[in-house]
Amino acid sequence: MATAHDDRLYFRQLLSGRDFARDDQLAGQMVNFVYAIGDRTTGECLLVDPAYAVDELLDLVAGDQMRVTGVLATHYHPDHIGGSMMGMSIEGISALLERQSCPIHVQRDEVPWVTRTTGVAEHDLVAHDPGGIVRVGDVEIELVHTPGHTPGSQCFLVDGRLVAGDTLFLDGCGRTDLPGSDPQAMMDSLRRLALVPDDVVLYPGHRYSLASSATMGSVKQSNFVLQSLD
Repeated sequence: MATAHDDRLYFRQLLSGRDFARDDQLAGQMVNFVYAIGDRTTGECLLVDPAYAVDELLDLVAGDQMRVTGVLATHYHPDHIGGSMMGMSIEGISALLERQSCPIHVQRDEVPWVTRTTGVAEHDLVAHDPGGIVRVGDVEIELVHTPGHTPGSQCFLVDGRLVAGDTLFLDGCGRTDLPGSDPQAMMDSLRRLALVPDDVVLYPGHRYSLASSATMGSVKQSNFVLQSLD
């Protein structure tokens, strides 16, 4: 398995409206992060939550001599995987599948929500249970089920990094007043994430703070939702 002590791990954070989809006003307003995680030796990578400008995302990683072999979805919302939002159509996994066939990895509870939101067929999705592992080349990515923002929200642990989607931000956490949200489940998920080691670096689903990432140790000290856990 790739570790922090070698050069196999490919990890890239991309910001909507800045690194891609620069001419898309909604992308700039939503400040979504897309992540590319892969194995430099094999040239394979997975995209986390590709939305807004799929061709640009594929071309960006291709410029790093990487090819996309799958998608990891944190949750079903259109600004993360495509669909209709605020009367606007956001490009996402359905457009990606038109360009190339690859598995879309989702948490099992999220499957019906993803199909309804994107129109992608269930056979294009790979449903995972809590604690599952997805491999890309020699890199292992642990799937952490964190319901609350949505029923099947999930985070990804890889080599000292936590890609948290909309479950946990550097400041605050995901909303729990949307379809499929559950405030109590969110509290339980936050308690679970509060146990993540302090030296793990948190990578959120949106840039809602000045910094783009921070150690869990610093987030535990500054994030009011973690401080308020009983």
